[in-house]
Amino acid sequence: MPVIARFEVRHRNYLAPNGSINRPLPAFASDADLLISLYRAMVLLRLFDQKAVALQRTGRLGTYAVSLGQEAVSVGMASAMREEDVLLPSYRDNGALIWRGVKLEEILLFWGGDERGNCFSGPVHDFPFCVPVGSQAPHAAGVAYALKLRKEPRVAVCLFGDGATSKGDVYEAMNFAGVHKLPIVFVVANNQWAISVPLRLQTSCETLAQKAIAAGFTGEQVDGSDVVAMRAAAEEAVAAARNGKGPRFIEAVTYRLGDHTTSDDASRYRSADEVQARWKEEPIARLRAYLVAQKMWGKADEERLASECHERIEAAVERYLATAPRRPETMFDHLYADLPEVYAAQRGELAGEHDA
Repeated sequence: MPVIARFEVRHRNYLAPNGSINRPLPAFASDADLLISLYRAMVLLRLFDQKAVALQRTGRLGTYAVSLGQEAVSVGMASAMREEDVLLPSYRDNGALIWRGVKLEEILLFWGGDERGNCFSGPVHDFPFCVPVGSQAPHAAGVAYALKLRKEPRVAVCLFGDGATSKGDVYEAMNFAGVHKLPIVFVVANNQWAISVPLRLQTSCETLAQKAIAAGFTGEQVDGSDVVAMRAAAEEAVAAARNGKGPRFIEAVTYRLGDHTTSDDASRYRSADEVQARWKEEPIARLRAYLVAQKMWGKADEERLASECHERIEAAVERYLATAPRRPETMFDHLYADLPEVYAAQRGELAGEHDA
């Protein structure tokens, strides 16, 4: 029988785990300031995560999802976006939000259960955290459809985890995007675990990137622990989407070094040896090794950065903890545009009790 179609999925990587170069670097990698800004953003994110976990453990923050081991995914992707592009993040994409101007205390407010954290300082058109798995994908397709109808040279960027690719929401959004050739980039952080479910029990596909082929567009696999590779793939994908070439799909292969959230105990479903082996691949040490080898970074720089991050994080924590709690009746304020009578009555009752 004749072969009517052939497909391929390519893998992108530039920096080895020890910081050495595997293949010629993209042009932007000659910009020391850019590489250092990527490094600084990843370090800030990791230290911020550590502080957030400490706050949660001491009862001053709600459940929190860390980015440990996959900082390069959200930072690398966000760094390739323009301000006018639209970000649709999952609950593990603080790195992208911080890059786009969201304040640390606003992120803490959200995870502290305060809706004011979603009224953040980043671009007003960016979407808030999406906690339901995969439900932001149809939203992203809708955003991209609107951008195309308006003939605006903007791109929707949708981030989610590998578990989301097992949801119908994601494939339906991808299929719609492919049919209408929408300006959208789907980014899956394949960190190998959907909470406690390993990738091998989610799909029999050799890659997640190949799922884009069924939707009619290009899927690429990227070393998600190599921020240079992430930035390069993001630049190309965003440019293609912006220039009318339709959707793109990036599978960022990385590893979740921490628990799924602060409510999880990953030691119940994976071995310490497995995690320890993966620490050798993590993105921050990888980029630091490269920067040091290229004489772009040194011990004094590292110490100065640690001090700056500490001061910035502690100041944000102080502002977060000093924020007066909202009145209890405000829990109804973001449910409906016009609050139904039954809820309006409950809101009024709460307001009366509070005033009394």
